[in-house]
Amino acid sequence: MQTAIAAAGTGGRGRVTIADVARDLGVTKSTVSRALNGYTDISEATRLKVARAAERLGYRPLAHAQAIRTGRVRSLGLVLQIDNEDSARPFLADFIAGLTQAASAENWSVTIATAPTEAEVNTTLSRLVDERKADGFILPRTLLNDARVDTLRALEVPFVMFGRTANPRDCAWYDIKGEDAMQQATARLAALGHKRIAHVPGGPEYTYSQLRIEGYRRGLAQADLPFDPELIGSPATIRRAGFGATKALLSLRTPPTAIVFAIDRAALGAYRAADALGLKIGHDLSVISYDGIPEGAYADPGLTTFAVDSRLAGERLAKILTARIRGVAPENLRELAQATLVERGSDKPPQLTSAELARQIKTTLQCDVQWEEPK
Repeated sequence: MQTAIAAAGTGGRGRVTIADVARDLGVTKSTVSRALNGYTDISEATRLKVARAAERLGYRPLAHAQAIRTGRVRSLGLVLQIDNEDSARPFLADFIAGLTQAASAENWSVTIATAPTEAEVNTTLSRLVDERKADGFILPRTLLNDARVDTLRALEVPFVMFGRTANPRDCAWYDIKGEDAMQQATARLAALGHKRIAHVPGGPEYTYSQLRIEGYRRGLAQADLPFDPELIGSPATIRRAGFGATKALLSLRTPPTAIVFAIDRAALGAYRAADALGLKIGHDLSVISYDGIPEGAYADPGLTTFAVDSRLAGERLAKILTARIRGVAPENLRELAQATLVERGSDKPPQLTSAELARQIKTTLQCDVQWEEPK
């Protein structure tokens, strides 16, 4: 079908050119070229009209010729760090699907690379820039002080963050307001009757972790509950660390009856810790978390969580980055979205007070319970 359309659009001459698109629309080649390359002096209506005509006629730009003409290779870059236990991120498949589909819709491609350490991520970014493999980059899971941002600023290469950072200068971003989710989770548990509500944060180097702690504190204030530093657990992003954080919190003299986790994978570790003490999640201990990973639905009971639309995030980041590459100021490319509450069975009204829970745990521990950390 595409071959037939292309032949018709060129009088049987073969490959469709910009001149063919311009002739079809009755406009200049310059207008078509500027519309296809996203110049800001071309209106959105004209850009769409040209894009539809190009698609209808079967026009496909020659990548090398376009790169020479515009200085762009029409590729978005993504470098993933894979050195830690959190590298197999559940959101990744949907995220990349959204990213690549949105890029393809604009006739852009996506260059994906991996590196085992933070230093090698930065080396890879610089190499891809030097080799002209990408016109700009998406930076997932940003840090408070992010070396990737510093590298791309120094190279004067466009980028967009999936997250936020301490210094917003020259930064465009798309992010989910995890702080709002943590506030809502804490207030929700308080409304159920919980008075001792703990929080287990993510890694302290991540911006999202600090934001979610702030949200947790806002939730306590909203419910007129005092902030107790003792109820901030050790950072956790995986089950084993979530197990350890829950174990420590339940060992307090006045343990929490509910815990808000910054990360679903860490929250799943709380199930093993509760089980070791003969406690039931959703009865003796309530849990709410954040991410919406599929495993949460299969926990017993299912994990109440705030879910993120990873596919939509990939789509928005692709669109924001292409706009940034085309010259839109980063200050005009900052979007925040909300997570969606998924109600399951892990958060219920407390069946025990903190004092009663402490006595039950003490009795269980006197029976020589062995804490077995999850693998």
